[in-house]
Amino acid sequence: MKYAIIIPDGCADWAVESLGGRTPLQAARTPNLDSLAKTGIIGRSQNVPAGMPPGSDVATLGLLGYNPSQYYTGRAPLEAAAQGIELQTNDWAIRCNLVTIENNVMKSFTAGHISSGEAKTLIDALNDALFNKVAPASPIGLQFYAGVSYRNLVIARDRVPLSENTKTYPPHDYTDQKIDSVLPSGDGNLFLRDLMDASRRIFAKHSVNLQRIESGKLPATQIWLWGIGQKPQLPLFADRFSSTPIRGAMITAVDLLRGIASLIGWDIINVPGITGYVDTDFAAKGNYAAEALKDHDLVCVHVEATDEAGHEGSVEKKVKAMEDIDALVIPPVLEALKSYGDWRLFVSPDHPTPVAIKTHTSDYVPWLLAGNDLTTLTSTSTASASGYDEETARNSRFRYDNGWEMLGQLFIRK
Repeated sequence: MKYAIIIPDGCADWAVESLGGRTPLQAARTPNLDSLAKTGIIGRSQNVPAGMPPGSDVATLGLLGYNPSQYYTGRAPLEAAAQGIELQTNDWAIRCNLVTIENNVMKSFTAGHISSGEAKTLIDALNDALFNKVAPASPIGLQFYAGVSYRNLVIARDRVPLSENTKTYPPHDYTDQKIDSVLPSGDGNLFLRDLMDASRRIFAKHSVNLQRIESGKLPATQIWLWGIGQKPQLPLFADRFSSTPIRGAMITAVDLLRGIASLIGWDIINVPGITGYVDTDFAAKGNYAAEALKDHDLVCVHVEATDEAGHEGSVEKKVKAMEDIDALVIPPVLEALKSYGDWRLFVSPDHPTPVAIKTHTSDYVPWLLAGNDLTTLTSTSTASASGYDEETARNSRFRYDNGWEMLGQLFIRK
């Protein structure tokens, strides 16, 4: 049996007036997914437990079969795992966005989608100014780690004044809004705020920012600290979902997904040309996934582009990204799956990212399950659907209120 999971991050949405009351998923031309829907199962699931934030960290754990209420310890520790950063018991990992703030307003939580090279230069400047000079004289050890584009980390070790009562806020929830009420609060808030203030001074006249301004691009005015957490403990995927060894692999441009994959025992497939944005190489993702099935039982392809389009409030980019997934990712993966005889393909976003509000919600998401043996999965017939979208999923009898229960019951048989 060969398996594939496709995660079009945040693709679920609400009806959009400019699309004639359709969602981007309904408006997108997705003939391959629609064809699979006619012979597969459509359903919906809620991947975020009540009371938990609907971030990709929480929602992806739920989507992949891990109850976030039990296993979630914060976003940054998952990303630390992607970079091979070993956390000790008392360490705190902190997500470190490069952002653009103008007049106390979150102008861009991505600093205009700053390049990874530029981001690394700025992160190196922080280490030079703060870690190498300040930390040795301080009881607190700090180190910044460059990631992909605006997504970076800082690790705080030793006597850190943080706790479960420390409150931080994801910057993508506050685009075009004042930041005064969403600065870190609770235990250690002054520690986090001081770091953010220091970065503003260091970045103010940095050559990277001066060059970006000269080129008409947004500068990275400072870091934004959020998503704090400590070392997680996730059981291996194969131990949870299969009586025989399942070798899994992840394809993604995002450290969060790479970290989760690493912690649950999956290999990471590095693909050139993938960016975590709408300019990613969709075809490369599909082709590399098809190739990975030769020596893996399961391949998961995560696409961030749909989520980024939602955060930008861009209907056009979201529709186009979904069409690119359908045209360039699905066909090579499906062809490879079918060549092995027994196969299953599961498609689902982690959470919705409605363009109207430019952030995540914890609403139900539509999923699609296709394969050559679906009749063995349920005792009821699999009613065909006209296409893959939110409305079809809403009308389906297949619903999981606890999304983390879905994968083991529908996708993989223990």
